[in-house]
Amino acid sequence: RDRFRVYYGDIESAEVIDVLTVRFHFKNRNRELHMIAGDIPIFAKEWVGTQPFDTVDDARPISSGPYLVDDYERGRFIRYRRNPSYWATDLPVRKGMYNFDTITFKYYKDSTIAHEAFKAGDFDFFYETHSRRWARSHVGPKYNSGEILKTELLHSNNAGMQGFAINIRRDKFKDVRVRKALTLAFDFEWANNQLFYLQYERCDSYFSNSELASTGLPQGEELRILLQHRDQLPASVFDTEWRPPTTNTEKSLRDNLIQARDLLADAGWTVQDGVLKNAQGDVFTIDVLLVQKGFGRIFAPFSHNLKKLGIDMKYRTVDESLYRRRLDSFDFDMVVTSFPQSVSPGNELMNMFHSQAAELEGSRNLAGIANPVVDALIENIIDAEDREQLITAAHALDRVMLHNEYLVPNWFIETHRIAYRDKFQIPKTLPLYYEPVSWLLKTWSTRE
Repeated sequence: RDRFRVYYGDIESAEVIDVLTVRFHFKNRNRELHMIAGDIPIFAKEWVGTQPFDTVDDARPISSGPYLVDDYERGRFIRYRRNPSYWATDLPVRKGMYNFDTITFKYYKDSTIAHEAFKAGDFDFFYETHSRRWARSHVGPKYNSGEILKTELLHSNNAGMQGFAINIRRDKFKDVRVRKALTLAFDFEWANNQLFYLQYERCDSYFSNSELASTGLPQGEELRILLQHRDQLPASVFDTEWRPPTTNTEKSLRDNLIQARDLLADAGWTVQDGVLKNAQGDVFTIDVLLVQKGFGRIFAPFSHNLKKLGIDMKYRTVDESLYRRRLDSFDFDMVVTSFPQSVSPGNELMNMFHSQAAELEGSRNLAGIANPVVDALIENIIDAEDREQLITAAHALDRVMLHNEYLVPNWFIETHRIAYRDKFQIPKTLPLYYEPVSWLLKTWSTRE
């Protein structure tokens, strides 16, 4: 895909040194790229043979990991068995890991059906991602008896940012005041209380739940970096702490909508004959592209609030193939998306926010961000020589992105919601950074 041109763009060539060594030549100094190059999947020539690469997807790969493919049925399951010849079994870093003789993944087209199958005993572990199901459906006799256990596991993962990305390639969204007005019309507190059972926190950073999130006003080295770009930045970057709007106090939604109305008016959009129009008579409408049906209940109240501003928001759910095509070609006004982040972000930011990816079909730069300051700050992160420099550069990037209002921030959760059968031996100490499924596969075992 074209996005790999950005991700691997600084790899100039690869040179085979010997049977065990490949040397990569880089175009530019890049402190992270050697690790990215080391992560490129390697496939055995004997496995591919003379077949075209896209025809070998049914052949079992030659691998060197702790598990081998044992059996599978497309669309139903895949089963792995432990590799008796795993080369790293006795290494100290692998002690106590990969304890299951077999691991089976089962596939379901519908997550509600999958949950019912879990409760019926078809499989042993369920990672929950829906707030309503966690609150209302993880109940019953097997939960009451202790046969099924449910818990929330605290983590320190960088939650990144989830939000309603605004396609600023469209003229009506180019003014930051318009984008800020849209954020003011979204009532997160109502949604969290009425729809999410108070399970979520509001995203307030592109690096939510991490030390990379900006806070307060810029100071010290971060301020020095931002002052280099002062003429290209909103004044608010320097004198206002960005916070998402709230509706925690009485009449706060009304106040937010009044502020949104005034921002739209300043940007040239006023209510005429009950609808929002500009001086040319263009009507302000928003076309939201959805692929998950559950988001309809979230956009309904959002649309209701926007209607008070004279904005007609239409949202519809399309099939995955059409959704993918329209996403890849940036054919939407607004879309739900997330920008997951690692503990140490770097080159992946190029594909998310850099101008090189703004018009690159299939990139993750859904908002169409082409901001020279954002570009420079991303490059500062990639070029950081130590952790302190990376944190400072991330704070600066985060602050600039937030003040440019590229999306309507959503929410995150600082726990993993899991349910499982009471048959496992689980490590007593939680890792700081982890995904629950990989943690299960690596460190859990069946109780004797």
